[in-house]
Amino acid sequence: EDTGEYSCDMGDQETRAALNVKALPVLFQKQLKDQEAEEGGAVKFQCELTKENAAVEWRKGTMELFPCAKYEIKLSGRTAELVIRNVEPEDA
Repeated sequence: EDTGEYSCDMGDQETRAALNVKALPVLFQKQLKDQEAEEGGAVKFQCELTKENAAVEWRKGTMELFPCAKYEIKLSGRTAELVIRNVEPEDA
């Protein structure tokens, strides 16, 4: 958002310059870890990103997951979290 044209004015004189900011890619600071749970329990997956509030998607295989009674999805600062409630064998 700092990209743009800047100027410095002094009476009837002016100088201008353009600023182009190259955004750094968002990377995983801490990766997901394998989990084990008993049927009926809950599991929490958590990863840490290098930037705050980055857009993330949670997936099981190729299926995208969305918040519902079973899945709680949170993004707080640089931490992305998925909680799976009432796990069943099909959730493996």
